[in-house]
Amino acid sequence: MSQIAAMEQRLTLHIVDSDSRSRAEQARTAFALGHHAEVYSDLSELLDRTPSGGVVLLRERTADAPLAELFERLGEKGIWVPLIVCDEEPRIERVVDAIKNGALDYLQLPLENGRLARSLARVVAESDAHARARRHLIEARQRVGLLSKREREVLELLALGSSNKLIARELSISPRTVEIHRSNMMTKLRAGHSAEAVRLWLQSELEPNIAEPPHDREQEEGRGLSPHPDFSRMVRERLTGVVEDDDHELESDRRDKKLG
Repeated sequence: MSQIAAMEQRLTLHIVDSDSRSRAEQARTAFALGHHAEVYSDLSELLDRTPSGGVVLLRERTADAPLAELFERLGEKGIWVPLIVCDEEPRIERVVDAIKNGALDYLQLPLENGRLARSLARVVAESDAHARARRHLIEARQRVGLLSKREREVLELLALGSSNKLIARELSISPRTVEIHRSNMMTKLRAGHSAEAVRLWLQSELEPNIAEPPHDREQEEGRGLSPHPDFSRMVRERLTGVVEDDDHELESDRRDKKLG
């Protein structure tokens, strides 16, 4: 949808703010732009109503939980509408955190007509792709959340491209035990192959639990781990090479023999 079409579309803005005066001001701004406004004093009211469309305007101080947890709660309720966070004094770290956790914009209160109109146009244009991404994120986090601590460690190391033998060495367990954890992990993730499991891990956008690899390059490369500190970038760079077929394990075994 083009931004011009999005600006002409009449939207329902779901305004969540514990301050009644602020709610009224935001509603007036929405009406002035030709949109409809529904107001809520807290998130529980919004969750009870389960809006199926429109855009949520959430005043950050009204949130009773971190935004990452809020998005999970919205997902559990089947609420996939785009969300804009707002506050009187946006701080850069809060803006970054909100966008990182799924908000599509962060606006300063009181709302300015032109700024809100531009934000809504962009948000509506991106809403379909955003809803799909959030569904994938929530589903991935729910599946990864079923894993035990050890199963998740196996998944994280698998995402680094490590073979069962290298995972066993890193976790100080036997290769056979790795196989058991890996099998259980695949079952819980409902993944048909390793690449699918790794994609779920990436889609979850969770922070790794495994200890940061040592910074000795030769030692890291010998153990099949990357020396780069940026874990997310490192995993994404390696994703295309993660497969479950025997060639992958054979190549890992050859590398182990050369290193040994």
